[in-house]
Amino acid sequence: MNISRRDFLRAATATAVGAAGVPAAGGTAVQPKAYFGLHPFIERNSKAVFIRRTNVPHKMDEAAKLREGLALARQIFVPLDQPGIPITHRVILKPNQTSVRVKSRRDEDLWGTGTDPQFYEGLVLGLKEIGLKRFHFIEANSYWCWNYRGFVDINLRHGIQMNECDRHPRHFRDGYEMTWSNVPDGVVFTHIPYYAPVNEPDTWLLNIAKWKAHGMCLTQAVKNEQGLVVVPYVRYCYGWPVLHAPPDLLTPHINKKAEPLVKDFFERHVKMGYSRYDSRAELSPMRQEIWAHKTLDNMSVLKTGLAMIEGIYGRDGDGFAVGNDYLTNLVMFSKDKFRLDVIGLWLGGHEPGNVHLYRIAKERGLSDTFNPWEIPVYEWTDDGPTQRKLTDFPRTPLRTYYLPKENEPLLHLVNEPFDYERHKI
Repeated sequence: MNISRRDFLRAATATAVGAAGVPAAGGTAVQPKAYFGLHPFIERNSKAVFIRRTNVPHKMDEAAKLREGLALARQIFVPLDQPGIPITHRVILKPNQTSVRVKSRRDEDLWGTGTDPQFYEGLVLGLKEIGLKRFHFIEANSYWCWNYRGFVDINLRHGIQMNECDRHPRHFRDGYEMTWSNVPDGVVFTHIPYYAPVNEPDTWLLNIAKWKAHGMCLTQAVKNEQGLVVVPYVRYCYGWPVLHAPPDLLTPHINKKAEPLVKDFFERHVKMGYSRYDSRAELSPMRQEIWAHKTLDNMSVLKTGLAMIEGIYGRDGDGFAVGNDYLTNLVMFSKDKFRLDVIGLWLGGHEPGNVHLYRIAKERGLSDTFNPWEIPVYEWTDDGPTQRKLTDFPRTPLRTYYLPKENEPLLHLVNEPFDYERHKI
């Protein structure tokens, strides 16, 4: 008898959840209360990064990935009696849903282009167990491929609302299903529109990024939240031209001093002698600088409940059809998105000080470090968190096409030595 993918997923979920509604994953289902929150150790150590070693034998083992998501959710999301986050809040889910299909490669070869869908579903199951009922999946990009890896199917089965990506000029005039946020200290933006209910009261944001390479080095937690921004404002990677087209939409919300401000930052960074400012890449040093400031404007007005990087399998390449997946069996999470990404960069084989975004974040006061050796790291085990050295975890070289040097391979590591003592900013 043939079985559809939808029926297979239902069967896998039923196996994990069990006939009595008690999942077979690690941890124990709990009685919902009026509030929820993060495990108190995470709350007390908001500057730490936590790393969970997963046990998935193959990247396509759907039941194992679902169990890992559910087990982790049961350990880090807790019901509370005293005031925390009301269980009536709307939970905004932001996975990296990028999906790619090309004739020359199997779908399985491209599975690592975004957050794993079964791990995502496991997290949702855990959140539902503690009484949460109102979920929103938000993504600006690539609506036509949302279900290549099953996200639409999962969202429909769990009653998760999904946004519409495209907006027309009248939608901006009417504020149709979007939330405008002022950017008081923006370099590029003065206002940013988000898909509702992002940035609305009574919401809580869970960022579930993917551990993969991209033109911006690795696209992790900070970049993943770019996809909360309404099209065409979300087009961060294209440099100056996109700031002025279409002008009736974008121009009124661009800082009139954006170009001189960005150029001033850029010239100072060149004088500081930072690496790769002489790269001749199409995604040039100036385009990286513009992208960084747009991204930091975005970070300055978003409040994230928890940021996570799913690295059950990591991916090198360009973030899309170029690259390969590697079974890495790590999930990283933190309340601090920037610190989380810095650890992810180092474990991906890169030297974080060489990636412009994280230095600029400290310059602008949005992060307090880009030095991986200043960040406390804990392994999150079934018995609770245990402090570790960063070197206790394996590094997986996730090669990227970020600002290649002359005579350097297109896909490379951004791993030249960086003097953190000299460049403290």
